[in-house]
Amino acid sequence: MAAAGEHDFIIVGAGSAGAVLANRLSARHRVLLLEAGGDERHLLLKMPAALSYPLKGTRWNWLYQTDPEPGLEGRRIACHRGRVLGGSSSINGMNWVRGHPADYDRWADEGAAGWDFAACLPYFKRAEGHQDGATPWRGGAGPVSVMVGRTPNPLYEAWLEAGRQAGYGVSDDMNGARQEGLARMEMSIAGGERCSTARAYLRPVMARPDLTVLTRALTLRVLLEGRRAVGVEVARRGGVERHHAARAVILAAGAINSPQLLLLSGIGPAEHLRAQGIAVAHNLPGVGRNLQDHLELYMQWACTQPVSLHRYMGLFAKAAVGLRWLMSRSGPGATCHFEAGGFIRSRPGVTHPDLQFHFLPAAVSYDGSSPAAGHGFQAHVGPMRPSGRGRLALRSADPRQAPSILFNYNLTADDISTMRDGVRLTREIVAQPAFDALRGAAISPAPDLGDGDAAIDAFVRRHAESAYHPVGSCRMGQDAMAVVDPALAVRGLENLLVVDASVMPSLPSGNTNWPTIMLAERASDLILGEAPLPPEPAVPWVAPDWQSRQRVG
Repeated sequence: MAAAGEHDFIIVGAGSAGAVLANRLSARHRVLLLEAGGDERHLLLKMPAALSYPLKGTRWNWLYQTDPEPGLEGRRIACHRGRVLGGSSSINGMNWVRGHPADYDRWADEGAAGWDFAACLPYFKRAEGHQDGATPWRGGAGPVSVMVGRTPNPLYEAWLEAGRQAGYGVSDDMNGARQEGLARMEMSIAGGERCSTARAYLRPVMARPDLTVLTRALTLRVLLEGRRAVGVEVARRGGVERHHAARAVILAAGAINSPQLLLLSGIGPAEHLRAQGIAVAHNLPGVGRNLQDHLELYMQWACTQPVSLHRYMGLFAKAAVGLRWLMSRSGPGATCHFEAGGFIRSRPGVTHPDLQFHFLPAAVSYDGSSPAAGHGFQAHVGPMRPSGRGRLALRSADPRQAPSILFNYNLTADDISTMRDGVRLTREIVAQPAFDALRGAAISPAPDLGDGDAAIDAFVRRHAESAYHPVGSCRMGQDAMAVVDPALAVRGLENLLVVDASVMPSLPSGNTNWPTIMLAERASDLILGEAPLPPEPAVPWVAPDWQSRQRVG
């Protein structure tokens, strides 16, 4: 077994959180960053419109699957996770969404003291380099370049106008004061290329002498001396290496791999560890519990005019798009095409939006398979705050074996009814006059699917998919089932932290990439002993009659 040099910090995972931490901590300390995957500079990872390609195969993707999900007719659901520099920010859909301020105030209520929205807002802003500059709600000079979707397409305009006609209104900025309403979406894209955390945070500092980045390095376990983490054991280049950390080991491997690594290290529920033949180093019953994800449904219609992305599906058209992008980083290749969406409330009495839309001017699955035979469009709809909770567990003590993952999607009465509301409300939006000149027959659900509860529920069970937003499996809090404290230190151990989406007590109401980056930005100050950025109290817009009306008016 090879021995390696000592570092101040070892960070496991070079993804949405790990790249941020590597940048911030290596400015003052010796940092080793370990990534199980490889380099992120392949053209298919850079090209925004090629977002479906990294999901096919395991070159850049862990390509996990859940156990049979009882609420989805026993289907195994894909759980795509990045295995590459930049992590999931190198293979995601690039939508840049903060979530609602109430989400972070809820975190504080759930035991994450110091993580209320006023405390988080300055770190959201520190990460963001918005093309339109800074506002009291937005950052203009941060590492991640953010652009507003502005591709001219009558389908985007029809979607926004239909929102007005249906009574939801249009938000000028879903990441500003008002989340509620249909809106143009924003994307983490810079100069026509994906702006992953590898590009935004890691590449600019790769030459620092105090930063060492090792790829194709699978971390096998955390090394403990008593209650203190002292390093990690890593499989690399056909051998096993040990690397030591003078200050701390930081797990930033995400909501699937971080709890798996804790369990492999003997940290977790004692009974489960013994059943896998792993010596119990620290009984921590919450490891792998509280697992959550967003579920969504793709609702598709034919388009009666040749304005959808179907015009780019042919071999020669794809070649033309690719050539233009290669030459100028412009054109249809320079966007993820999820340029419109929105947030609405499913029913009266809901204080802030609990349904999210992503609108795409094409009828196709997220991974690019099963495109419609002709022109079409689709709206992805899904509940934002599911009440179901799942779990992650080991299948064996072999670090190379995928863990057992169960989200328990679509099992609670509230989750089922909210998804049902989402189907009906999406149909109503697309039925507005704004779509009359564009809307053809429904593709999915088929026109013969009725409006009854049983029919909709059955369709959801057969067709809903993950939105790829797993969180919560190393929950932050102060109770017996919390895994980390509000400083993100593993409870009961020394010099071991978890900094990634696994520590979120509950799901934000939106995509999880920006919240994960924010979390790492704030964590870097906590780890460095810096005074936190001053809180920035901000009052979000709330529908004045939310108690009695489901939409704005």
